[in-house]
This record gives sequence, structure tokens and C-alpha cells, in this order.
Amino acid sequence: MAFDAGMLSCVLSELRRTALGARIEKVYQPERDEIILAMRSYEGGKRLLINAGSNNPRIGFTGVQKENPQNPPMFCMLLRKYLQGAKLSEISQANFDRVAYLGFDTRDEMGFECRRYLIAELMGKYSNLIFADGDRKIITAMRTSDFSLDSLRQLVPGMVYALPPAQDKKNPLHIGEEDFRTFWQSSPADKPGDKWLVSGFCGIAPVVAREIIFRATGRTDTPISACRGAALWQEFQAVTERIRQENFEPCMILRDDRPVEYSFLPLTQYGDCECRRFESAGAMLDSFFESRDREVRVHQRAADILRLLTNAEARIRKKGELQREELKACEMGAEYKKYGDLITANLYRLSRGERVAEFDDYENMREDGSFAKIRVEMDPRFTPAANAQRYYKKYAKTKSAKVELAHQIALGEEELAYIDSVSEALTRAESPTDLNEIRDELYRSGYASRMKAYVSHKAHTPEIMQFLTPDGMKVLCGKNNVQNEYITHRLAQKGDYWFHAKQVPGSHVVLVTAGREPTDLDFTTAAEIAAYYSKAEGANIPVDYTLAGKVKKVAGGKPGFVIYHTNWTAYVTPDAEKIASLRKVK
Repeated sequence: MAFDAGMLSCVLSELRRTALGARIEKVYQPERDEIILAMRSYEGGKRLLINAGSNNPRIGFTGVQKENPQNPPMFCMLLRKYLQGAKLSEISQANFDRVAYLGFDTRDEMGFECRRYLIAELMGKYSNLIFADGDRKIITAMRTSDFSLDSLRQLVPGMVYALPPAQDKKNPLHIGEEDFRTFWQSSPADKPGDKWLVSGFCGIAPVVAREIIFRATGRTDTPISACRGAALWQEFQAVTERIRQENFEPCMILRDDRPVEYSFLPLTQYGDCECRRFESAGAMLDSFFESRDREVRVHQRAADILRLLTNAEARIRKKGELQREELKACEMGAEYKKYGDLITANLYRLSRGERVAEFDDYENMREDGSFAKIRVEMDPRFTPAANAQRYYKKYAKTKSAKVELAHQIALGEEELAYIDSVSEALTRAESPTDLNEIRDELYRSGYASRMKAYVSHKAHTPEIMQFLTPDGMKVLCGKNNVQNEYITHRLAQKGDYWFHAKQVPGSHVVLVTAGREPTDLDFTTAAEIAAYYSKAEGANIPVDYTLAGKVKKVAGGKPGFVIYHTNWTAYVTPDAEKIASLRKVK
């Protein structure tokens, strides 16, 4: 999995076909290391995403809508100043490396025509985005570096941009068969072929290297000594020729409907896995990275929530274990009562000062007909009657303790269920607003003392997810407990239908009938949405549904907790692509 030079060539080829001459209408920076250029060409409006982060660096058209910060960062403001209204006039790649040049024709402060460049370096943790003038002199960069940070190359305003230091690797597009064979024969014979390709040629990702070796030898781990030079050169040349001729076929490998790998050419090394092809590189990258980007954003922006939930869960579980141990100790209550009864029955032969008394155990008879003996500890400071009362008091304490401990354990289980529901809601968070709703929910649910320096915000109207069934009925879906309460108790009418995955944390889903009778397909679609946005996995997921008027809020319960007594249950298998196609985008 890598956005290599071949994948960059694929994306830039797509940009040259569809975006050259496009005007920049707006510049957005939804993430710290991500820029989106909204542009308009003869083919209509498009959104070009440039991610210069260390996790998933890439460039390509995107259809994913993201929430932008209220106050744009300075880098975004500067790009807006210089690029809004500019025309994209140059798209190129630097020496088959992971560096893309985007040239824009615009005007300077005096109104004269000029050219400016966005230079995207997509190199893992060294990724960066540089903005330069027509002479490649740096105006600003997403991440600047001087001599104190990088002794080989400086990225500071005013300096002329220079490419990253070249690696001791060959350009796969500029090597002939004779040089290839010589290089192959001079390499260590026991070195795996794919590692030889990655270390010897620039711009080749491990997945492409494995694909070349697999096509040449039928395996991905073949050493150089077992490779036939002619077959290896043939497959190597086929890949490089595909890049030269811009004959790209973006594809993605899926295992159990989950994306595993992607490339600019069909991958055959994965056997029985599904190889899904896409008409455009942008659509493929959106499909592959959408869930990954969301997970990364959640971990970055919700680190405080995750830490709070993790600590709370550990604390409650530890407390629950101690309470269960105490509850187990309460089983001695019957023994305490028995000791008190034995002492009371034998008061006539006991005297003050005894430390141990021995009695016949009338509940335990031996085979010879005699009773077993039982020894009871006595406190010599008290009379026998007082010792009996001490055991009776212990018995009474264990009785009340059992009731209270059982109650506290039940409360702990409810708290764990609530924490589980909040943790599950984090996986569905799509924007900073969603995360703030979760923070507010935790603040109002009794976690205020554990949220340092947090101030509760004024309640606002939640932005819930909306879907449209194939038969045209609206479906509402909450992404967290605040939104769940809002759609269930504020938006839903008595005649609407309410859905929730059975006995697992998940979204509240409401099928809005608006006086119409839903079809079977409407019910199935709403149930699939409820199953998909829940913690349940696999096929045939049970989903409870009932009239919304029969769903009641738990008195004094945590947000999102409801009760219902009359319901039906549907068993559905949700499809991610189908549900995504039904979602309404504002």
C-alpha cells in the first residue's frame, strides 16, 4: 500500500485530461496537512485534494465532503490570496519521483500576468506542500525547515526550491534491456526479487515490485537466482511501458469486502481476492482512504475523549472486580447465622473468657450416627450472648451488603454499556462538530470533573445523517447519543418507525412515513442502515423495529438509552456501497 511514482503518474495523467485550464474558485484546508482546490473546467466543478500528511499522502480528485474550520489557517489564507481565480496551466512530475508540479497562471499585486507553483512532495513522513513563484522561489511551505532541522536541504521563504536529495537508484523509465540484465546479474543471488526492484529502482512500490516478480515467476518471494532474465525484463518493461503510454487501470484489492491494496495496474498476486477496477484514480483513492482518513482524524482530534473513556472503563472494571470479590465473601453470611444459633443454643454451658467453643454440627451427620464437630471462634472480652449477637450482626451486614453490591455491580455494567456506546459513536464521527457533541454529552453525563479546562457549549441543532430509500422515503440516522435522542424524541412522529441493532451499541434510525405506508424495501433499507451504523458485524444482523411512539426514554438514564416492549425483528446484511449511495449530502 503506497502512493508511488507510478500511482502519481496515473493521477497526473487524469488531471491533464480533465483539469488543464480549470479556474480555481476556492481553497480549503479541512485538515492541518490537507488542501482542497475547488476548481471549475469545461467538464464542470471538481475538487482536487492534496494530502501532505505522513499517514496517507496523495493527490487526486475527491468527492468526499469535509467540514472546514471556521478560522482558516494562515497557509490556506495565503493560497486563497494568490490562487483564487488562477488557471491551472501546467501539470508535471519530477524525474519519476513522488513530486508533482502544479503551475497556475495568475496576476501579481500590480496586475501583471505571472505564474505560481504548488509543489507536492508525497514521500511518507517527509511529505510537504510548497508554494513558489514562477522562478521556483519559495513563498511559503506547509512545513518549513532550516539548517537546524535539515542540513541537506532548506525550505524557507526566499530560497529557490530544490528537489529532495537524489537516491542511489536507477530510473525505471530510462533503462534499456542490456543495462537491466547487467544490473540483475551483478546483484546478490539470494536477494528476493521484489526487494531488489524496490532498492534498485526509484518510484516503485513494494506491491508493484511483487506484481512484476509474480507475473514473471508465479510467486512473490522468488529470489534473483531463480528468476529468468528474459521473463523478468519482459514484465518489467510491460509495467514501465504502461506508464510511458499512460495506459493506466486503477484497481483496488478487497478481502472480505475490506480494501487491502491499490495500484495503477491490475494486481494478480492476491489470488481469490476481489480486484475491483475504477474508471478514475480519484474514485479509487476516495474509496480506499475514506474510512482510513476518518479513523486517523478521530484519533488525532479525539485523543482526549479516547483517554477519558479508556481510563473510565479501566476504573469501572477494576471496581467491579473488587465488588464481585466482596459479593463472593458475603456467601459466609449463612455461616455467621449458624454460628450465632449454635452459641445461643449452648449458652447454658458457655462462660465468658473462652476463645474457642466446640459444638455438634446438627447439619452434618457421620456414618456412625454421630454428629461432626464444628469449632467457633469467640471473643474472650464479651459474654457468650454478646458473641452470638456479633455473629448475627455480621449476618445482617452481609444481607444488606449483597443487595447493595448487586445494585452497584448493575450500575457499573450500565456505565460500561454507556462507555461502549460512546466509543462506538466515535467510529461514526465525521467532523469536529460531531466530536464536540460527544464532549458535551460526556460533560453533561457526569464526567465534567475529569475533563480539565473544558467548558460546556450552548446546545445547538445536531447535524444528523439523512438517507433516501429506493422508494423515496426519508431515513434519519444519529451518529452519537446526542443525535440519537434528538431524532428519537424530537423529530420522530408517532407514526414513524424506529430501528436499532439488537442488543449492541449503535445508531437510532427513524423511517419517516409522512402519512404514507412504507414498502417492504423501505423497511429493509432502514434496517440495513441501522445494522451498518452499529457495532454488529457479519451477515444476518438482527435489527429491532417498532413504532417511534412506543419508544420511551429511560427515567434518569444516560443519553441515548431507551426502552420498548413491543417490536418486530428483521435480519439483514448491510452493503456499504449501497448505503453510501443512498445518503443525502447537504
